[in-house]
Amino acid sequence: MREIPVSDDTPREEANVRFTEREALFYHKTIRPGKIEIIASKPMATQRDLSLAYSPGVAVPVQAIYDNPADAYEYTAKGNLVAVISNGTAILGMGNLGALASKPVMEGKAVLFKRFADVDSIDIELDTEDPDKFIEAVALMEPSFGGINLEDIKAPECFVIEQALRDRMKIPVMHDDQHGTAIIAAAGLVNACFLTGREFKDVKVVVNGAGASALACTALIKSMGVRHENVTVCDTKGVIYVGREGVDQFKSAHAIVTEKRTLKEAMNGADIVLGLSAAGAITQDMVKDMAAQPIIFAMANPDPEITPPDAKAVRPDAIVATGRSDYPNQVNNVLGFPFIFRGALDVRATAINEEMKIAAAHAIAQLAREQVPEEVAAAYGQNYHFGPDYIIPAPFDPRLMEVVSSAVAKAAMDSGVAQKPIEDFDAYRTTLKARLNPTTTVLTQVYDRVRANPKRMIFAEAENEIVLRAAIQYRDFGYGEPVLVGRTEAVREKLTELGVEHPESFQIENSAVSIYVPAMVELLYERLKRRGFMERDVKRMVNQDRNVFASLLLKMGIGDAMVTGVTRTFAQTMREVRQVLDPQEGRLPFGIHAMIGKNYTVFLADTTVNERPSATDLAVIAKETAAVARRLGHEPRVAFLSYSTFGNPPGRYLENIRDAVAILDAEQPGFEYEGELAPDAALNPAVMKNYPFSRLSGPANVLVMPGLQSANISAKLLRELAGNATIGPMLIGMEKPVQIAPMTAIAPDVLTLAVLAAAGVVG
Repeated sequence: MREIPVSDDTPREEANVRFTEREALFYHKTIRPGKIEIIASKPMATQRDLSLAYSPGVAVPVQAIYDNPADAYEYTAKGNLVAVISNGTAILGMGNLGALASKPVMEGKAVLFKRFADVDSIDIELDTEDPDKFIEAVALMEPSFGGINLEDIKAPECFVIEQALRDRMKIPVMHDDQHGTAIIAAAGLVNACFLTGREFKDVKVVVNGAGASALACTALIKSMGVRHENVTVCDTKGVIYVGREGVDQFKSAHAIVTEKRTLKEAMNGADIVLGLSAAGAITQDMVKDMAAQPIIFAMANPDPEITPPDAKAVRPDAIVATGRSDYPNQVNNVLGFPFIFRGALDVRATAINEEMKIAAAHAIAQLAREQVPEEVAAAYGQNYHFGPDYIIPAPFDPRLMEVVSSAVAKAAMDSGVAQKPIEDFDAYRTTLKARLNPTTTVLTQVYDRVRANPKRMIFAEAENEIVLRAAIQYRDFGYGEPVLVGRTEAVREKLTELGVEHPESFQIENSAVSIYVPAMVELLYERLKRRGFMERDVKRMVNQDRNVFASLLLKMGIGDAMVTGVTRTFAQTMREVRQVLDPQEGRLPFGIHAMIGKNYTVFLADTTVNERPSATDLAVIAKETAAVARRLGHEPRVAFLSYSTFGNPPGRYLENIRDAVAILDAEQPGFEYEGELAPDAALNPAVMKNYPFSRLSGPANVLVMPGLQSANISAKLLRELAGNATIGPMLIGMEKPVQIAPMTAIAPDVLTLAVLAAAGVVG
């Protein structure tokens, strides 16, 4: 298994996480090749729609833009479209592999723009190493885009290219490899200096490395107040000093008058060292010689110049940051570039200038000093608070979108590069928060939490390829050890077919030979002997029914959680699981489907278990589903759905719903709820205005269905017709964490349910 380089803007992916080449290729190939697609943002269903979208309707905005070029931002996607452009000369840590090989990375960067800041992005790979040709090609594309993100271009050409494009183009241009790292590092330095009582004008800094990121870091901290003569830059040949031969113009701009010639000499007495070079470049002896409370940013990837434990072993008073997420204080570009472009695009900035970069750094620094939201701390499984081990915010802090984007937008306005100033910043911040779906953020945090606390996951149908792929990914991605249920040789053959190098390393439980069978038979017979089962019936169930056998493994503690369901209907699987497992004491088992849109999530319940729930059942379902919604980042607004809205039209089956509302009235559960409501009265703001007495402050995000028939039909219709991402059904209320996937599930669906079960988010 070859180690895969990890970019410094990879969100929360540990730099030492390894995965098989097979899984990386499968990820990029499955569903549809690549990571991006283009979808229409307007209706395209009728001939009239097509006439408006193209000929003859398109002629009207064409003329409007000709008359007033600024109208391109009103009538096209230009204002929210960024091009991610590379020639592949400096791909991750892999070097010059060419334009075509850079395409997966550029697609990935485009995905990060969309995921973190709702910026539409397209990747462009230019097959040239000639800076002049590259500059000309990009400059000619200015009418197409609202911004340009340059990526993975080697130094020193990247300096020439970026400056030329900034001079020629009237849209934001930024080389993220330079400025992304610089902005996040500067934010960390602001806080490290604050904690140690230093000011930028007084600190002595050593920068080890003289590539794109290193020189950008150097330039930015000087712009923020660090004095030129107090910064010593070193490259592979030592200190860059005035008069040194063979130094290009970009390095010589940071040359100083000094007698020091080596990194060790430069670090003697230094307050700060910024490492942007190679693993092991900084030694413990060098760290010993630094000033009191040294600040060490060892940002080489995947392995830092010196690890935090090694640095602190000789200097316990040090504040240390790296590019890795498995150490405190990760310098991660994803904290910056999506939100910098978001703010720049929203004010139609003509550039990303120093003022905007400094504003971003200060905003990120200030955010780290504020109390971390409870949902972020819970999702990460850590109680973050400002201090030496938390000077940089966590990459999935949902406040980054609002705080950084608005700071950048304001700086653009104050520095005179904004063409569309924001008049109401409170309203702007509200729109920023509404752009993203908190479910996606929380789910990513959940994955990280499980990786930090791995669990043994029982996969009950391990002879099925979909399930086995999910099990392989579960282990490869560090979530824990899978326990595979199936015939030993059949499972191992499948593992081999799927490219697993050591199939014998997987734990396989085969009911035909398992040492646990005698104890299982005894346990299950004791449970079922008064329910019409003979001992021979129980033996046959244990030996022949994979769900019974797997559930017994879970009951006996052989695994921590279980996922099944791909090969049998939910109802049949649930019956088999219930032969072994009971509901958790005092709880009602039921199922939830989460329908995830771009910037919203709706939870539907009960979609799987209770055919005709009572009023008490409906109240319990509402409370439990609201709790799941909260754990997934949403403030619940519960609607009890019906064909009737507040008695119109009248009907026979409304009392249960009204009684459920009355139960919540008596309990005061701490969330918004209302009923009975038809779907439009629960979800459509225009219809909701007809009921000013409704207790819902906005569209409902928890829909409690009146019965299993309507719930299951609704969930499946939405999944098949609406095209939204679906999680579920998620099974709630069982004594052990068990999830039953739908028969239509693919490997990522099974993996998601397994991780949710392992994390305890549902169940």
